[in-house]
Amino acid sequence: MSDGPFPTDAPAVVTCGLPYANGALHIGHLRTYVGGDIMTRALRLLGQDVAFVSGSDMHGTPVAVNAAEEGVDPETFAMRYHEQYTETFPAFHIEFDQYGHTHDAMNTTTTTEIVEALIDAGRVYDAEVPVAYDATGDQWLPDRFVEGTCPYCGEHARGDECDEGCGRHLEPGEIEDPVSTVTGNPAEYRERSHKFFAVSDLQAELSHFLDELEGTTNAQRQPREWVEGELQDWCITRDIDWGIDFPGEEDLVLYVWVDAPIEYIAATRQYTERVGPEEFDAERAWREDGQIIHVIGRDIIQHHAVFWPAMLMAAGFVTPRAIMASGFITLEGRGFSTSRGRAVWADEYLETGFAPDMLRYYLATNGGFQQDVDFSWERFAERVNTELVGTLGNFAYRTMLFAHREFGAVPEAAEDPAIVSAIADATAAVEAAVNGYDIRAIGEAAMGLARLGNEHIQQHEPWKLDDGDPRKAQVIAECLHLVKAACVCFAPIAPVTMQTLWEQLGEGGSVDAVSLTAADDPPSGTLSEPTALFAQIEDETVAELTEALHARIEETASTPVESADLEPITTDRVSFEEFGALDIRTGAIRAAEPVEGADKLVQLTVDLGLEQRQIVAGIRQLHDVAELPGTAVVVLANLEPATLFGVESDGMLLAAGDDAALLTTHTPVPPGTRIR
Repeated sequence: MSDGPFPTDAPAVVTCGLPYANGALHIGHLRTYVGGDIMTRALRLLGQDVAFVSGSDMHGTPVAVNAAEEGVDPETFAMRYHEQYTETFPAFHIEFDQYGHTHDAMNTTTTTEIVEALIDAGRVYDAEVPVAYDATGDQWLPDRFVEGTCPYCGEHARGDECDEGCGRHLEPGEIEDPVSTVTGNPAEYRERSHKFFAVSDLQAELSHFLDELEGTTNAQRQPREWVEGELQDWCITRDIDWGIDFPGEEDLVLYVWVDAPIEYIAATRQYTERVGPEEFDAERAWREDGQIIHVIGRDIIQHHAVFWPAMLMAAGFVTPRAIMASGFITLEGRGFSTSRGRAVWADEYLETGFAPDMLRYYLATNGGFQQDVDFSWERFAERVNTELVGTLGNFAYRTMLFAHREFGAVPEAAEDPAIVSAIADATAAVEAAVNGYDIRAIGEAAMGLARLGNEHIQQHEPWKLDDGDPRKAQVIAECLHLVKAACVCFAPIAPVTMQTLWEQLGEGGSVDAVSLTAADDPPSGTLSEPTALFAQIEDETVAELTEALHARIEETASTPVESADLEPITTDRVSFEEFGALDIRTGAIRAAEPVEGADKLVQLTVDLGLEQRQIVAGIRQLHDVAELPGTAVVVLANLEPATLFGVESDGMLLAAGDDAALLTTHTPVPPGTRIR
């Protein structure tokens, strides 16, 4: 997988997880794509030959379900969002070399090629499996056409994923208490023949793959539970009309997670068709020695670190060198909820008039890539004003304005070896950051040069020196060199703003086209009068944006719930004796911490009066973990214990709705009081 540190002689491919073409993008989505774009630009800065590709995920039940609700065909529905994405990404300077979609001819051909290779290798077999069926509606219910209870954690789940609890991928037939999302009818399980990919045959190879995998630690560690445990084979077909047909079968289509990552290969091939193999050779990249880097959200690690490399191995393709899995974006301490109006949409950000580069910086450097990042307009403004305006922007502007007025060009002067050394250290830090898949460190290297420059110019105060004093020219020359070096290092993060700075420095061409070594040389052109690089965000603007966000959330929360939006009440009745067997107690949360490796799980210590229980709940994206201690809750105390991500859970919190509103009592009640 690895040919040594970047840059390598082998071609590289950077991919971003495919967005489902079923809704508008918000800034939580953008984190992954900004990260992929920064990584690509940084690799090129090092001299690496690299293609940046992605595409819209057009298939699968999410698209089919939403299209049916609108009364349009899935292709029309998905293409609408695909076209929207092709406009949104460039607006944030996310510049794919090829952005396709999974419904095009190239992906269909490539998917068929790979599946046939799996068949020829003896890795695909038939098996009877229980599939949810709506007898009233007379239709099979794959994936998101069915909902029910997760068999692992007991939370409400979709047919293919425990999206509200433990986050596990669910195979057909696993979900308990199935209900049709089409008609609301209880579903029944019927035996159905489907195609399976023998992932378990590749257990040793996958374990070795994880041993060598580079990238973020969550992508390296999280899959080991699945690979080194009882590795399950993977059902790769579904009973649905929308998708790519399984070769030779008329009534089965491939599961969306088969053809979705194959779009990475298809898009790379399309790029090669457009520019020619001399410019970029897709077949070499995917068949021989390519350095493949996947940039994804951490909720799809399992697919990219287990199923996808298994497919590549079995079909004779190159496996990924690295997987960078981002943390989530929260909004004012809580998870995004588009249904509750708790989101900042991509087009909403653009309407503010704020530079996209400012958001790129916030998303890239506000914590490590795999860590969750909280967004608020207040925090955003603080970092922009303090760091982009106050540090980098201020240093560049004051230096170049003084130089332009006093010298008109870069003065000739010998530089302090300490300044030269600091620049060399910064470029070395950028190279190390790229090889460590640490995009935050790229920004820190550039910002460090700006801080040094501010200290340098403030210490020497060249405006107080006489024109004939050689120290005046030297200080300005040194500061201009620091500005140029910061510009080169910061260009992957803020490409448009740094191009402006590049031109103000009198440098020709595009800053995107230079190598990292360009930072070693001081600027040599004629300086133009500078303009401010970043605009200050005023308190009044922050207040207005925050007020508008809160108003939307409150308006959405106060909107009466239509009966059609409610889950149907089950027709299955329980006896009074069965209800009496449930031991429901009041409790109080005493401690809370995230479960390592799990996106949504929180490990809680709950006081039940007579004892304290350890309970794992899927509420991490919906509640501020730090604020949970002291919260009064209601607990199902006699539920069978379960183990989630290696942590035992002894009980279940009761909560309501999509926001997991924790149930409590109207007045304070001692922990341990039984609910009757």
